[in-house]
Amino acid sequence: MIKNLSENHSLLTNWISELRDVEVQHDRMRFRKNLERIGEILAYEISKELPFEVKETQTPLGFSDSKVLKEQPVLATILRAGLALHQGLLNYFDKADNAFISAYRKHHKDGTFEIEVEYISSPELDDRILIISDPMLATGASLVKTIRHLKLEGGPREIHIAAAIACVEGIEYVSREVPEAKIWCGDIDEELTAKGYIVPGLGDAGDLAYGSKSQS
Repeated sequence: MIKNLSENHSLLTNWISELRDVEVQHDRMRFRKNLERIGEILAYEISKELPFEVKETQTPLGFSDSKVLKEQPVLATILRAGLALHQGLLNYFDKADNAFISAYRKHHKDGTFEIEVEYISSPELDDRILIISDPMLATGASLVKTIRHLKLEGGPREIHIAAAIACVEGIEYVSREVPEAKIWCGDIDEELTAKGYIVPGLGDAGDLAYGSKSQS
């Protein structure tokens, strides 16, 4: 299942527009805040698909039956770019367990790159609902490698991927390699450059949120 939340206008499409805008991007705090707000919308939409149960709640004047989450998901993100989007998900799934993964593109002189995973901190994942946030689903290589490493911690019952912007090529790759995953996107772009960047995209989400990094 692939869900593009920009198919219909909402406040989310306004925030996506600001993420892309080269003038607004100069304001790092606003860039991070927009990613956080998009994470909140993605959390809300994903929550509609999660199992619930009916709980009797006592009010000052009686009792009310309410639908509540049957279980808490595990929220995972890829450092560092995913932190702001992850925070938005955590604002809504505020009782969730969390997992953090260090995965990055290791570039070679010929312009190619490979995905290096150096650190994982995760709770037990057997029979859990796993929600992985990554602001840019470009080639999909880092997400697929991350999911494979997370599965070493146990087999999740459901996998949801939350991205601010995704590329068609990356979606197709993830869908082939992790067919059980449900993909939730703020928007979907058609093109991917030879270096693996989404066009029109928004640039490097990690650099825009937290500053440029050394490539050494």
